[in-house]
Order: sequence, then structure tokens, then C-alpha cells
Amino acid sequence: QVQLVESGGGLVQAGGSLRLSCAASGGIFRNNAMGWYRQAPGKPRELVAGLTSSGRTNYADSVEGRFTISRDNAGNTVYLQMNSLKPEDTGVYYCTIVVRGYGYWGQGTQVTVSS
Repeated sequence: QVQLVESGGGLVQAGGSLRLSCAASGGIFRNNAMGWYRQAPGKPRELVAGLTSSGRTNYADSVEGRFTISRDNAGNTVYLQMNSLKPEDTGVYYCTIVVRGYGYWGQGTQVTVSS
């Protein structure tokens, strides 16, 4: 059974940094697409950053140049380094992985950026 556990969220002032981690278990995921989404109150969930099976990355325009997605060598932990945080980055951040065409989600971790 695939399970994802996020960590690293918290409260930070605008301009600060946070590093989110997502640990995947239940398999070896070095060649699986993984990504981070976020959901702000009253808004739909949106893609923040993605990492394809071939290692290519893509980012939402709003975070380009500030956020970096990466994966450890084993492939089972994905990170989201968030710099120069803004109040509009506030939301619940979810990790996702695609396994055999099916998307699995973590429980989410809250990120709050104060102005």
C-alpha cells in the first residue's frame, strides 16, 4: 500500500523559508512522477511543483524562482524548498505520487506565512 507522509510545515514570516518533505512508503518510486499541490481556504487545489519520471521539473508561475522541488537518491522522499515566502503562499500543502496511473495523496501539511 502506497503511503505518503508530509512534514515541515509551520508558521513563518514573509520573506522566510521552509522546507517540506514527503516520505513515500510501500514501494520504490525512483521513476514515478511526484509533485506538490496546495489549497488555500476557499480556493481549489492547485499544482505548485511537479517532478516527472524523467526528472524534469515544472512550477506554477507564482512560485517560479522561489520554490525548488527535488528528490533524494533513493527516490522515496521528495522535497519542496520554499524561499522568499509570501502571505499568498499560505495553505495546506499536499504531496502526490502517480503509481501505475493512479494518484496517491498525503494528508497535507499547513503552511502559514504572516505579513
